[in-house]
Amino acid sequence: MTDGGPPDLSVVVPAYNEERRLGPTLDAIRDHLHGSALSWELIVVDDGSEDGTAEVAREAAADPRIRLLAADRNRGKGHALRLGVAASRGARVLLTDADLATPVAELDRLAKELDGAQAAAAIGSRAHPEADIAVHQGRVREWLGRMGNRLIRAVAVPGIHDTQCGFKLFDGDKARAAFADARLDGWGIDVEILQYFRRHGWPVAEVPVRWSHQEGSKVGPADYGRVLLELVRLKARSASRASLALFALFLLSSVLLYKDLWTDLGHGYLADSGQDQNQWEWFFSVTADNVRHLRDPLFTTLQGFPDGVNLMGNTPMLGLSVPLTPVTLALGPTVTWALVLTLGLTATAYAWYRLFARWVTENPWAAGLGGALAGFAPPMISHANAHPNFCVLFMIPVIVDRALRLCRPTANVRRDGVLLGLFTAYQIFLGEEVLLLASVGMLLFALSYALARREVVREAGPALAKGLGVAALVCLPLVAYPLTWQFFGSQSYHSVLHGDAAGNSPLAFLKFSGRALLGDEATADKLALNRTEQNAFYGWPLIALAFAITVRLWRHALVKALAGTAVAAALLSLGQRIRIPYTDVVLPGPWRALAHRPLFESVIEGRVGMVCAPALGALVALAVGRLAAAGRVNRSAGLAAVALALLPIVPTPFAVTERAPVPSFFADGRWRPYVKPGESVVTVPLPDPAAADALHWQVRADLGFPLPGGYFNGPWGPDRIGIYGASPRWTSNLLRDVRYGGAIPDIGDAWRAQARADLAYWKAGLVVLPPQDNDDALYTTVTRLLGREGRRVDGVWIWDVGR
Repeated sequence: MTDGGPPDLSVVVPAYNEERRLGPTLDAIRDHLHGSALSWELIVVDDGSEDGTAEVAREAAADPRIRLLAADRNRGKGHALRLGVAASRGARVLLTDADLATPVAELDRLAKELDGAQAAAAIGSRAHPEADIAVHQGRVREWLGRMGNRLIRAVAVPGIHDTQCGFKLFDGDKARAAFADARLDGWGIDVEILQYFRRHGWPVAEVPVRWSHQEGSKVGPADYGRVLLELVRLKARSASRASLALFALFLLSSVLLYKDLWTDLGHGYLADSGQDQNQWEWFFSVTADNVRHLRDPLFTTLQGFPDGVNLMGNTPMLGLSVPLTPVTLALGPTVTWALVLTLGLTATAYAWYRLFARWVTENPWAAGLGGALAGFAPPMISHANAHPNFCVLFMIPVIVDRALRLCRPTANVRRDGVLLGLFTAYQIFLGEEVLLLASVGMLLFALSYALARREVVREAGPALAKGLGVAALVCLPLVAYPLTWQFFGSQSYHSVLHGDAAGNSPLAFLKFSGRALLGDEATADKLALNRTEQNAFYGWPLIALAFAITVRLWRHALVKALAGTAVAAALLSLGQRIRIPYTDVVLPGPWRALAHRPLFESVIEGRVGMVCAPALGALVALAVGRLAAAGRVNRSAGLAAVALALLPIVPTPFAVTERAPVPSFFADGRWRPYVKPGESVVTVPLPDPAAADALHWQVRADLGFPLPGGYFNGPWGPDRIGIYGASPRWTSNLLRDVRYGGAIPDIGDAWRAQARADLAYWKAGLVVLPPQDNDDALYTTVTRLLGREGRRVDGVWIWDVGR
């Protein structure tokens, strides 16, 4: 550096409490560089050390080529590197840790790679097959590092196997630009810089190096968690403005849909959810209780007592209810319910947007419109009244994306297959029926695309088959026990029959749903099983638009595949028998071929119509993306047509009603003196799918007692056919009949003996009759069955029948 110009190399050494190791490290670097032909400078950045690190650096700074920069306080490695690189002037910049775990002599190997490969950066790698690891870290630390690197590759810098080795050589100007843009102060700075290089198309070479673990490492176990948090920040920061804006719009839309629920969490109840809100809040509460007490999350006897409930055979969404346990325990299951629905719709729409932006159109706003249609389509909004397992579908686009990646010539079969297996396993713990329907949709798409482009089968088939095999090997061990319990464990069942009227009417695809802006609840109610099963209702304008898009863009294989998927799914959703509207003609439906097959026999076939939502969303995204690049007149006319087709199905906020108050007998714990451990509380009538308020009372009573009856899927009869609720008994049927207006039978010794037998079966400790319609008749019935009058306590009648 005799001419005073910029040096060939700047070496930046971040240091925090490195009094013992810094002197030898600086001597080693100086000795190595002294023997080279390079002009150089060495910058030591003291990151707020509390020992003599600064003094050691000042002594070395007697050499004019060595400088000391001091931070006012300890802020982290990222902040120290940012200071050092900003102060550098070299044509190249070497970053090395103060422990010199990678010997400075490895600089020559990195420089050679930078010269020969014309890369912008050469980074040391301990994960390279040719790396020489002289002293390994402890097993736990090494395992954490390996897992961390895999996560980093998956979410931030795919293809780079070791981002955290502290020995990196950069092109100087590019390094200064990257660090000037960086924001992370911690260990995640390495990932942020490499991601910056990737984003700008600057090649990064990974070079095997010698490395030895040095005692006194400043990386503690907690730092691995901090790196994960920094990755989240990094991922959010790397999102485009369009992505952030679309996520905000999706979130705002979801909040507006559930605004009346959020403003009255203490008393609000989704009006069209039937008994499902009671059921789902119970699922969230029981899962949280099982987690808190380290009990089996796949089974409980708190409902359906004494037989219990096979939770894996129901829909508690363990993939969300387990991680949300702290929310449920701290804020209650109603908050969890509202949170899952609101964020679930948001995440689903955003996931479809990301899929469409990657595979359908480069225009983010067009992809966002398609994502909004797929995420907020009428069937989604219908299920969003009561079925989070059918509207929280954010993993489905992720699974589709990973399957599509396996079809590319450059597919990493092992990596993509492993991720596909993990994603599939997780979706099983969110909803199995949804995964089955999504698989049907993907199969329909694959067949349609293969017919449009036959060569794809030869090109993509082998890699896809291998990837699916890897996915199966990863997924099956993870779900083997839960699925075995579901199908063969206690209270398992074989199928749930829904009758012949579970398919969609052809008219349902052309009409508007009850929640649509131009919807008619009366018309929709006639064409659907109930308001939570309006599985079509896309409206004739959108169907007409999709037809026009298909005709106009028919030459594209993607359009043929999407149209084929939508048409095939719509036909399957019509069920086993298709009644032609306005006639008496009934035709056999294609679902007949699947209706009695394993797994499919429990599916409500009308739900297959939901597969049309992402297909229509992709068609709209593709069309709008092309319109955005069209001439002004065509663009305006086309976008107007899209708006007119979508406006009628814009969803309106969910109706919320006042929730019936919990009897103070349960809310205030007055039941406790009457119920011993192992005894149940028999509410009159017993809870069932038509009236499950008792589940809410049980939750408010901190799950302190089990309930006979309930709202769940369980077995009935010797064939273990699936039914909704517990297997009925004589007494439960009698109480149900009287509640809904049936005459009180002549209750003699036979009825009383049967009641005693049923109460003994239920291990009843207490019979409770809360206020309700026909409660006088119910009181008379229970009094005659038990042979004695009840006692009035806190507004309810009770009969102490315990042991």
